[in-house]
Amino acid sequence: MDEKKKVLNESSKDDQEKWVHDSSLDYKGRIPLRASTGSWKAAFFIIATEFSERLSYFGLAANLIIYLTRVLHQDLKTAAKSVNYWSGVTTMMPLLGGFLADAYFGRFSTVLASSIVYLLGLLLLTMSRVIPGLEPCGPGMKTCHEPRRVHEVIFFFAMYLISIGTGGHKPALESFGADQFDDDHSVERQKKMSFFNWWCFGLCCGLLFGVTVIVYIQDHVGWAPADIVLTLVMSFTVLIFCVGRPFYRFRKPMGSPLTPMVQVIVAAFVKRNLQSPSDPDLLYEVSDSDKARSSTRLLFHTKKFMFLDKAAILEDRFRQDPWRLATITRVEEVKLILNMIPIWLTTLPFGICVAQTNTFFIKQSTTLNRKITHSFTIPPASVSALTAISLIVSVAIYDKILVPTLRRITRNERGINILVRIGIGMIFSVLTMVVAALVERKRLSIVEKDPLHSSLSMSVFWLAPQFVIIAIGDCFTLVGLQEYFYDQVPDSMRSLGIAFYLSVIGASNFLSSVLIILVDRLTEKSGKSWFGKDLNSSRLDYFYWLLGSITAVNIFVYAFVARKYSYKNVVRNTNVAVADCYLGNNGMKTMA
Repeated sequence: MDEKKKVLNESSKDDQEKWVHDSSLDYKGRIPLRASTGSWKAAFFIIATEFSERLSYFGLAANLIIYLTRVLHQDLKTAAKSVNYWSGVTTMMPLLGGFLADAYFGRFSTVLASSIVYLLGLLLLTMSRVIPGLEPCGPGMKTCHEPRRVHEVIFFFAMYLISIGTGGHKPALESFGADQFDDDHSVERQKKMSFFNWWCFGLCCGLLFGVTVIVYIQDHVGWAPADIVLTLVMSFTVLIFCVGRPFYRFRKPMGSPLTPMVQVIVAAFVKRNLQSPSDPDLLYEVSDSDKARSSTRLLFHTKKFMFLDKAAILEDRFRQDPWRLATITRVEEVKLILNMIPIWLTTLPFGICVAQTNTFFIKQSTTLNRKITHSFTIPPASVSALTAISLIVSVAIYDKILVPTLRRITRNERGINILVRIGIGMIFSVLTMVVAALVERKRLSIVEKDPLHSSLSMSVFWLAPQFVIIAIGDCFTLVGLQEYFYDQVPDSMRSLGIAFYLSVIGASNFLSSVLIILVDRLTEKSGKSWFGKDLNSSRLDYFYWLLGSITAVNIFVYAFVARKYSYKNVVRNTNVAVADCYLGNNGMKTMA
């Protein structure tokens, strides 16, 4: 008998190694072969696609404030708000794109469709700078005091069309990449943990080339040639993405993930007067026979938000009504989302600090000496390359040195828990604001001593520390947030999970704009606004101190919230090793 069990176990292991049983399908709709689909062979196509999209995004975003002030002649406050609004919309649109990908269209189709919309935006942007009737200053004119209205309309329409394309591209592509790794296979699960780090590596390479090569073309050749390059690269990358189709693992869209959540809340409210059983095993869950056919992993019961447990209290006459009875897994999925709200809120101050890198940090560089040689001057937006280089180095060190070392010390598959990683990055954001304030104070002191030459005697590399420190913070917090929101959302909401991460950045950009407006009005009432017509008449150092103080106080709030957080508890297949977990207080295996 024991021999028979041993043979069956070995057969089961061989089956697990040969086939992928995580509800994914290959491009022909069959169960995927592990050896020929997914993992890094598929992820490389997806990371290459992300590189191209980020090249386009940062190539446009890095110099946007320069274009708005020099070509469209917006003042500093208006330009900063315009950048923040566009960045905010671009990073909030993924909430819609992620929902559509998870619920109706699937991730591959969403990426493909949104890439086409993105391309249309790039084509329209190129047309606004090439076609004489749409150019900012009219035929034959290189400069003008006020741009033509038609150019402004087409320009902003194209930019927001790119935002819509990003809305589907970003959440669906990253979650599609993570889908290429099987959570129930110990080797692939470890690779998935590295995937988010190397995803960030590809993103940073796009950022690096965007703020150097593309920005150089914009500054020294022209805006139109840069747009043409971005359009061609994006077109080529769409082809590369399609070529990888035979290697991908696909997930079927599972319908609206919001409907089951609403059903849980309604069922819990209707049964609010019922007494919850003392033993959670008495609450409703799918039968053992249904578990094998389920495409969603089951979750353990937790003791948070226990009023929702009433949705899983059995009533014989309503057993088939999803509005009166929900499984424990459905209830726990609602708890997961509620659990995330405090984390989402407490990461916003970090996002506000990051938002300054694309606005005021870039504008600061325009007032400093950017000459490398007599014949070469660094374009202002290319200073962001310091962030990209630092982030590339930080990610490589974190993944190849820090994580293996921490794994040996903590015996945690991730090295450190996700929320700890996010919190460490927040500390670096405070340091960034402190350094930025000190550097800006020094710059203003030079302007006061020599108003004629302003701060041109000060090297642009004085800004290097603040770019490097925020990059290290990004390595911990931004990469950690990507992994956190993908990992901790219900399985049916993986694209929305990435959208939640992006919405942190989007909401932070909007909050940054609101904060600028509030500070401007309040300080203007007290005598002089911190935001003048230009940097020399502004007090950005005070604004940086304010952001540093807000973020420092928020770290304590975040630490309190993180200590109370309960990680996702997944019921795993017993014959598969559970590597990505630690033992909680109750001895239960808990996702970390």
